[in-house]
Amino acid sequence: MYKVTFAFEDGNVVETYANEGDNLLDIAREANVAIDAPCSGNASCGKCRVQLKSGELDSKKTLHISDEEFAEGWRLACVSAVCADVTVLVPDIASAYKNRMKVADLSSKGEIAIFENVKSDVELAGIELANSLDVLEVEMDPPSLDDTMPDNERLTRALRKYLNISRVRIPYSVLCKLPDVLRENQFAVKCVVRTTPNDMFVYDVFGKDEDVLIGGLAIDIGTTTVSALIINMENGDILAKASAGNGQIRYGADVINRIIEQQKPGGKRRLQKAVIEETINPMIQEMCTQAGISRQSIYRMCVASNTTMNHLFAGINADPLRMEPYIPAFFKTNSLFASDVGIEINPDAHIIVAPNIGSYVGGDITAGTLVSMIWNKPEFSLFIDLGTNGELVFGNSDFMMSCACSAGPAFEGGDISCGMRATDGAIESCTIDKETMEPTYKVVGDPGTKPVGLCGSGIIDIISELYMCGIIDPKGKFVREGKRVRRDQYGMGSYVIAFEEEAGSVKDVEITEVDIDNFIRAKGAIFSAIRTMLNSLDFDVSMIDNVYVAGGIGSGINMRNAVNIGMLPDVPMEKFHYIGNSSLSGSYVMLLSTMAEKKTYELASNMTYMELSTVPTYMDEFVGACFIPHTDTGMFPSVQQR
Repeated sequence: MYKVTFAFEDGNVVETYANEGDNLLDIAREANVAIDAPCSGNASCGKCRVQLKSGELDSKKTLHISDEEFAEGWRLACVSAVCADVTVLVPDIASAYKNRMKVADLSSKGEIAIFENVKSDVELAGIELANSLDVLEVEMDPPSLDDTMPDNERLTRALRKYLNISRVRIPYSVLCKLPDVLRENQFAVKCVVRTTPNDMFVYDVFGKDEDVLIGGLAIDIGTTTVSALIINMENGDILAKASAGNGQIRYGADVINRIIEQQKPGGKRRLQKAVIEETINPMIQEMCTQAGISRQSIYRMCVASNTTMNHLFAGINADPLRMEPYIPAFFKTNSLFASDVGIEINPDAHIIVAPNIGSYVGGDITAGTLVSMIWNKPEFSLFIDLGTNGELVFGNSDFMMSCACSAGPAFEGGDISCGMRATDGAIESCTIDKETMEPTYKVVGDPGTKPVGLCGSGIIDIISELYMCGIIDPKGKFVREGKRVRRDQYGMGSYVIAFEEEAGSVKDVEITEVDIDNFIRAKGAIFSAIRTMLNSLDFDVSMIDNVYVAGGIGSGINMRNAVNIGMLPDVPMEKFHYIGNSSLSGSYVMLLSTMAEKKTYELASNMTYMELSTVPTYMDEFVGACFIPHTDTGMFPSVQQR
């Protein structure tokens, strides 16, 4: 066996051992070393760059690493095999995705206002913010030689008498503590219960003088990030919040790569462990510490995620989702409990799963649709959830149609030479002076942080500015020259945002014609999906009354620039509304309100799902959208170059 040492720029090291021929990326994954690999090790993205410091690696040469870089020791981990003791440097740009990913600030005034508005909106729609969980105070006669009824029957009889319930269920966890709690409190106790018309389930039992909290966990499992809330189920108060990168990222940036990974030996367990044990459970512990509560006091959980994430979370084979006819194992299920999947809360806690609509439109969209309120308005509204996948819903109180398109990893920095996720060092916004072509940009991180790459919002801004300043043409080709525009030996142009000496990386931060072409196809997928769905209903863009934009990417982008490049429809800016992480806020409402949960099931069952791959005109629309802003400039009358 050979010793493999992963060194980091902060001085930390991780040491492990491997056999000859073992893949370096796989070794890193086994050792829990975070190395970004959006393509899941297919050597197509070039993000898993490491630098050989000592020893030897059997590495294939790829187009992602120049001859000069190769001579300096740079390698792709995914095409490198161990053949001796080796030490490699994992640069910050390769490892930052997990630990320093920029996630939504759920404590900001804007985000807090979103949750308050959601509660108000659903109540105005006639949805009661009440659920089936409650705390009951119960008093019983102590046993005696004349009254030898066992403890469980004594509690059952008292509860039946209290609510005239025919059936009471007491789980093993409660039975274990029941004798002690009853006698320590002279048979006067508090019970946490779930009540239905004919049934009662006892989650926990406490002493009569104890303060009892009924906690609930709302969670949004995104392809890239996971966000969560712990709430008081009695009044809806948010007790704690947390966000983190999805630990599954190292197995691929998109759902298809993760499904493929799941099919490998032990894949189902690896993917489930990455999202539950490495991501969700640490978040739960962090939030419980914030709120000063026990994990055992969380008695219900609601998950909103796309169809694939639902399957990976539950440890269910997702492979049928990626092959025609694209059939999931479930749209709706009530069969999941915390103990089934290893969620570290009350083991008997029921997990509500926001219902899926189709193979690529999942519970995150049904939950988002609920809080967008388009189902309760006569106006025609478009709901867009921008992320690794682009999901759309169009309709009003009479009808709704949904579809999904693969925006690909470009919005997360994949397929972009200097692309990266929104971590420290990512350029997140940019303007360009038309005359001098000099950029002014903002970087994620503390003041003074040097740029090392571009995240999704920054790419949108730069491409918009390049086009509006006449530096690139509608095909994304450079048509102006200057010190920031340069060409390689093949004539391929690029624009330098930050030269090496002002950047925090080992090379210039730039965007190339290939990058722009990749991004044009990503934005084209979004707009062509919008057009295809509208055309199927005999609608056009002018008939859209409101556009609701959700998702982490949605909060960061400049809507005007998104219209300029032809990603979003050209409607007046006042029609655009940012509604935050609608998946999380929808999960929150479903958790808090039984009526809201039932309403979400109703919306899902009544929503028409369009599979874009089966629509003959979709490819025509896609091709037309692969220009800036579009081949038909009449669709974007407000987009005028400076």
